[in-house]
Amino acid sequence: MASHEVDESTRRTVLVTGGSSGIGAEIARVMALQGDRVWFTYHRGHERAQALLQELNDGEDRGHRAMRLDQGDWSQVQKFVRALPGPVDVLINNAAVGTETVRVDGGGSAASEDERFFQVNCLGPLWLTRLLLPGMLERGHGTVVMLSSVDGAFATFPSFRMADGMSKAAVAFMARQLAAELVHAPVTVVCVAPGATDTPMFRASTLDRLDDLAREAFMRRLPKRRLIDAGEVAELVRWVCQPEARVLHGAVLDASLGLGVHPGLMTGRGVDSSGGPGDESHREHPASSVRWEPERLHEGDPR
Repeated sequence: MASHEVDESTRRTVLVTGGSSGIGAEIARVMALQGDRVWFTYHRGHERAQALLQELNDGEDRGHRAMRLDQGDWSQVQKFVRALPGPVDVLINNAAVGTETVRVDGGGSAASEDERFFQVNCLGPLWLTRLLLPGMLERGHGTVVMLSSVDGAFATFPSFRMADGMSKAAVAFMARQLAAELVHAPVTVVCVAPGATDTPMFRASTLDRLDDLAREAFMRRLPKRRLIDAGEVAELVRWVCQPEARVLHGAVLDASLGLGVHPGLMTGRGVDSSGGPGDESHREHPASSVRWEPERLHEGDPR
């Protein structure tokens, strides 16, 4: 991957959590392309992470790194930060679990899965930010970007997985609270809340579970009748990390193609709201079937 020529003395180090696939991988790509040194974490998918790392380094040692981390484990987070090879200038809290991944790590019960949602989606970003922020303040510069979801940050979708939405709401709150505490500090804090985004995780948890007719109905319900491309979210994240975006300190950005202002598109008549926006399906545990009434998609008011 070719990148812009940069001065190593002024080159930023960007830490992207959950960077091996989906939105995180696209963020890693665009940040590396503009010349940043990218360190990204992954929990599972070692081979996928190594493939991305090879792509970023492009046969050279460009300083990019892939590091395994379970950010829902406080002891692991502490060890991870202590082992970092240098300071972090930009922290992008992207990693999160969703309906499918939480079942792998959650222990098999609804209660344990609820705990896992909060450990990874809320406490992980809190812990990492708490440990890395002092260095940013000491150096006099830094950026923290929180990835939330339209579900929780801007809207509610009845019958979606409640713990997931609650955890995403907590992420948006954390961004606002942190921005308030740092209002006079040289660190910028911004939150980005994507809507239904085309990622491997979203396809596995939602689209792949639908037959052709249901999938077509789902797509027609979405704003602009399409999924958001992960690269679109990554470009927004890249931009909010620029000096010109400091004016957005404290902002929670709705990156949902309008779903945040019209959530009824996915919760109105003709749709069982078990499948929905964000990076995951938000079905309650256990998963229920998705039922569609596609003939109603042509009605003027989808609510």
